[in-house]
Amino acid sequence: MTPSQQIDNLIATTPDWRGELYARLRKIILTAVPNITEGFKWGTGVWTKKTNILAIGIFNDKVKMNFFKGVKLKDTKGLINAGLDSKQHRAIDFSEESQIDEVELTALIQEAAELG
Repeated sequence: MTPSQQIDNLIATTPDWRGELYARLRKIILTAVPNITEGFKWGTGVWTKKTNILAIGIFNDKVKMNFFKGVKLKDTKGLINAGLDSKQHRAIDFSEESQIDEVELTALIQEAAELG
């Protein structure tokens, strides 16, 4: 099974708001950075260029988008709300009620991809 198929399977086996949100975030990533590579590590989707750019994990009460070099992101709109104590990573925790600013999230993903 390819990494993309594994991500498809993960989404299909999470038939609630978390699976729907995961699919939406995946689409935003692939649109933001068309030449990004989908991988599957640690039981979840990982997107790379030369190095790991970001991963998305499904948890009981949230979907987490983790930026591997997040400490270097400018995040002028304050989207990052988790992992603030990490020396390298930063993350966005999305709950079922989270509103997503796709324009700003796209810009943040593109900035992260440029770092990778």
